[in-house]
Amino acid sequence: MSFENKRFLTPRETAHAIASNGRRVLHQNIGRTFVLSLLAGFYIAFGAQLSTVVTQDASHFLGLGVARFLGGSLFSVGLMLVVVCGAELFTGNSLLAGAALHGEISWGSLAENWTIVLIGNFVGALLFAWLMFETRLWEQGSVAENAIRTATVKCQLSFSAAFTRGILCNWLVCLAVFMATAARDITGKLFACYVPIMTFVSSGFEHSIANMYYIPTGLLISNEFYSPNPALNLYNFFITNLLPVTLGNIVGGVIFVAGAYWYAYGKIEIPDKP
Repeated sequence: MSFENKRFLTPRETAHAIASNGRRVLHQNIGRTFVLSLLAGFYIAFGAQLSTVVTQDASHFLGLGVARFLGGSLFSVGLMLVVVCGAELFTGNSLLAGAALHGEISWGSLAENWTIVLIGNFVGALLFAWLMFETRLWEQGSVAENAIRTATVKCQLSFSAAFTRGILCNWLVCLAVFMATAARDITGKLFACYVPIMTFVSSGFEHSIANMYYIPTGLLISNEFYSPNPALNLYNFFITNLLPVTLGNIVGGVIFVAGAYWYAYGKIEIPDKP
């Protein structure tokens, strides 16, 4: 089967392409995977910081709903960079479970990829948070307050709320990647990234890699400019938020997208060259 010269792929063809793409984990060395995962951490953080800066006072003038829509629209830049420029994003790599289900890669290879990518995404997001902190741009307007407020809300979620928001988030993120794979041109890929990402951010769902930027940023700013916020601490970062959100992201991507399409199309013949 050839996907060349098609304007877009059908859902079945897209499932073929994603499963075929999953084979890369068998041949891609650890160094390349780690560098690409660092880039993904940076790219998602770019979208997160842009959303924080632009929406710092938007709710006062536009209302909360429109402000969240604006923030979601801006945040989508992150996944656009990941998809078009090429990077390894943990949440998007949940779709690699489809390749494992079809027997194209082993579950061990999948676990290794997830581990390397998760670490790389974390290091990239954390480094970007430090870089943005050092710019001192947080001293302008109410950006600092917005960053601290965002981080505080995330650190006060219950386990069940963080987990279910993680499920719904990565359901949409993986659908964005699915649609971007189906698109055959840059315009289609950008629009495919925009709609689901705008939806998840505007809805208030939780993305583990984005939170690797949001919460450390809130911690840095709070400790620098304000009295320490008791809600912003490492325990709430890793245990209260990151753990349940990451588990929810895995469930959302693996079960509701990769697993669903694997079940819908059964065992498929994977083309050698999509």
